[in-house]
Amino acid sequence: MRAEYETVAGTVDAEVEISRSRFLARLERVADEAEAREAIARARAEHPRARHHCSAFVLGPDGRVQRSNDDGEPSGTAGAPMLDALVSAGLSDVVAVVTRYFGGVLLGAGGLTRAYRAAVAEAVLRAPRVRRGLRREATVTAGYESAPQIEAEARRRGYGVGAVEYRDRVERRYLVAEDEAEALVALAAELSAGTAEAVLGGAAYADLP
Repeated sequence: MRAEYETVAGTVDAEVEISRSRFLARLERVADEAEAREAIARARAEHPRARHHCSAFVLGPDGRVQRSNDDGEPSGTAGAPMLDALVSAGLSDVVAVVTRYFGGVLLGAGGLTRAYRAAVAEAVLRAPRVRRGLRREATVTAGYESAPQIEAEARRRGYGVGAVEYRDRVERRYLVAEDEAEALVALAAELSAGTAEAVLGGAAYADLP
């Protein structure tokens, strides 16, 4: 499993026009196949008069889930080049939908392949990216005198700093890379003279700063 991968920050639209045919591309960030299919359905609902709503999506840290659909275009001329554009860009957890308004000129298989890929590539160029990384959650409980020092050093090291609860002591959540988990435990112990308690939780993917 990859330690880090990239996705898009949100929804991005782009358009290319070739021989009077309009290719409207949309990229959306999605978490699973159900969300990807919902995004495809939304694009179809927004453009009910368009002849084709071709799609492709890539899911998972390793991009193992890959699907594409030509939606009535000649086989292999739409979904596959769209999928190739996403994979070549190194993106995952993303769906691409290209809506085509036919302009009256037949483009041929090669023309369609280039057009659909170009539409997705244009959207990819416009898309702000987000890195996601596998991070271990850790909860550090420390006294009021040492908790700010632990937090400051954690920020300096680039650890993710999460929610906090103030009770008789300060309970703060952190997100750290797998190979930094023990370093956080040692840091908490050192800055609190051994009085802080650090509990490591499970690992999950999170957006990175």
